[in-house]
Amino acid sequence: MKQYKVVIYQEGVLSSLLLGVAKVDPVKFSAFLNKNAADGWRVVTMEKDLRRMLLFWVREAYVVIMEKDAQ
Repeated sequence: MKQYKVVIYQEGVLSSLLLGVAKVDPVKFSAFLNKNAADGWRVVTMEKDLRRMLLFWVREAYVVIMEKDAQ
């Protein structure tokens, strides 16, 4: 039996407001993935998404689907 988790990972609002576009920091994203891997989660798939914020700003986000064996 498998257990699944869906997470939307995105950067904060401040960088979008200041720069106009917020890109995901690869170091923080790697730390996020490694933390979940340490808890037994494995990435099944992920999709990049550009999310509009307050009509003018855009934020980069990732929809990550993870699985692990149910306990």
